[in-house]
Amino acid sequence: MALKLHGIPMSTCTTRVLTCLHEKGLDFELVPVNLFAGEHKQPPFLAKNPFGQIPVLEDGDLTLFESRAITAYLAEKYKETGCDLLRHNDLKEAALVKVWLEVESQHYHPAIYQIVYQFFVLPLQGKTADQAIIDVNLEKLGKVLDVYEARLGTTKCLAGDFYSLADLHHLSYTYYFMKTPWASLINSRPNVKAWWEDISSRPAFKKVAEGMTFGEK
Repeated sequence: MALKLHGIPMSTCTTRVLTCLHEKGLDFELVPVNLFAGEHKQPPFLAKNPFGQIPVLEDGDLTLFESRAITAYLAEKYKETGCDLLRHNDLKEAALVKVWLEVESQHYHPAIYQIVYQFFVLPLQGKTADQAIIDVNLEKLGKVLDVYEARLGTTKCLAGDFYSLADLHHLSYTYYFMKTPWASLINSRPNVKAWWEDISSRPAFKKVAEGMTFGEK
């Protein structure tokens, strides 16, 4: 039975999973969810994810939600297929991948999420962005990127000289962030800029980015 991914192509969390699926070269069906009609808050969808959020992955009788959990599942189940995103054959490399997965979710994501949400999502809802919130999180993100700049001065990618799930998890939000007026936070740091240009040029993500029209203004 083919994998089914419930979501939409411009959703950051859906595209996180889509990128993983393409890195693995897997066959899957993307099942659109009409967010504007509130489909994700209706009983049929809530039966798949009680929190009413996309994406949801169905693999036979297994149903998963939370995009990072889904990508970890796919990277583990299909470790022999495509890019080894978790470095299964090297314990130290695998441990470093896990470290930088945590860094993304605990340090990078909270700051960049607020900026992207304020700049892109609120205006779509007819609301006004709060520049004070953006400014606070730009400062937080800058401090995180200083750590990245130092790290990427010694390794090609975050966990080492190899592309991993830790890098992949940065793609969706950074793609939209680079469409904001504050892309210089990335571009002014040469090691971070080189890393971003490298990971965002991978065929799997380029294919996914074609559907990421949410950030076009």
